[in-house]
Amino acid sequence: MPRITAYRKAHFNAAHRLFRPDWSGEKNQEVFGKCNNPNFHGHNYEIVVAVTGEINPETGYVIDLGILKQLIRSEIEDAFDHKNLNVEVEEFKTLNPTAENICVLSYQKLRKHLPDSLDLEVTLYETPRNYVRYSGK
Repeated sequence: MPRITAYRKAHFNAAHRLFRPDWSGEKNQEVFGKCNNPNFHGHNYEIVVAVTGEINPETGYVIDLGILKQLIRSEIEDAFDHKNLNVEVEEFKTLNPTAENICVLSYQKLRKHLPDSLDLEVTLYETPRNYVRYSGK
């Protein structure tokens, strides 16, 4: 059977602050600039989830996009939407919530629900021009 990629796009709004508590204020400011604002700042994130696999001959699907929609909602949107990532998301209490780390965590949260026969790739847009992509490698 042919391998094909199915995509689902979603979004969430969240605030964060980029900083390392083990660095001085000056170093945090030098490295993270305005993203180091102690009062936090927010983004309207867009996430694109790509699932690649063989078409199931019985259903015609790679993955039921309704199921993928629910996974994205429960694992990503419910966890991150309208949250202060540094304060309200357990993983980011000890992990700097950069776009890169949000993308990898999103991948990990989704990967555990998909069979090994399906490949997964997550693309996270922090702004329309700044985005990251992770496929588990």
